[in-house]
Amino acid sequence: MAQRAIYPGSFDPPTFGHLDIAERASGLFDELIVAVGTNSDKQPFLSVAHRIESLTECMAGLKNVQVSSFDGLLVDFAEAQGCQVIVRGLRAVSDFEYEFRVAMANRRLRPGIETLFLMSRDEHSFLASSVVREVARLGGDTSSFVPPVVEAMVREASRARQAR
Repeated sequence: MAQRAIYPGSFDPPTFGHLDIAERASGLFDELIVAVGTNSDKQPFLSVAHRIESLTECMAGLKNVQVSSFDGLLVDFAEAQGCQVIVRGLRAVSDFEYEFRVAMANRRLRPGIETLFLMSRDEHSFLASSVVREVARLGGDTSSFVPPVVEAMVREASRARQAR
């Protein structure tokens, strides 16, 4: 049986850190689903369609990776996709506290689905989508944080927000 994993996130926008975790996770599993979660409590910077489009382009070289989106409980989506593992990236100890609580709740909901934590690379340990959004909002250069396809989308989203 092929082992499938899911790497969920808001990816708003996808960063080099996200892509690094996805690439490394793709080497650990037969199949990896990069899943864009929707959160009705948040006002997204990039649309779900833009996040899926950019992630699909960025993951094109990884043949065992597919990009999808989901709404609702992650463990329900993971189970429906036949995933046995949830991959989460950690940058700092503060990430661990939050991710640990989520992993324990997921384990309670679906005991057969494990959570695997991958540490970010040093060069990405500071990087968060919120940093990219703030740099873009203030007119800064985001090219060292995100791939060109994402940078173009971020720039356009920033212009659209400023025009409002």
